[in-house]
Amino acid sequence: QVQLVESGGGLVQAGDSLTLSCAASGGAFSNYGMGWFRQAPGKEREFVASIHWTGGGASYADSVKGRFTISKDNAKNTVYLQMNSLKPEDTAVYYCARGITNWGTPFVSGYSAWGQGTQVTVSS
Repeated sequence: QVQLVESGGGLVQAGDSLTLSCAASGGAFSNYGMGWFRQAPGKEREFVASIHWTGGGASYADSVKGRFTISKDNAKNTVYLQMNSLKPEDTAVYYCARGITNWGTPFVSGYSAWGQGTQVTVSS
């Protein structure tokens, strides 16, 4: 069973940048789509970004489009989320997930393996 471990979260100020990493081990990675989701206190988990198995086909939530970039390095079994111009409303626990198929999708149900999450806090 694949294991996903996120890292790179932290406390930053509005306007700062962070890069999250998600390292996969113990299972297949390169043939699957990957996604990033986030969950703020008292809210449902929401889609942030997804990418196809090739590293192409990136898709973003409207709230992060133009500020966040997802990328996938199959040689390193790692997916990244570059976050620029961070806002207080980006504060959440960020989760990476491995897709059921080789395509990324914005739906939680499209993913079968999840990491434990990494906290991102953006102060104003």
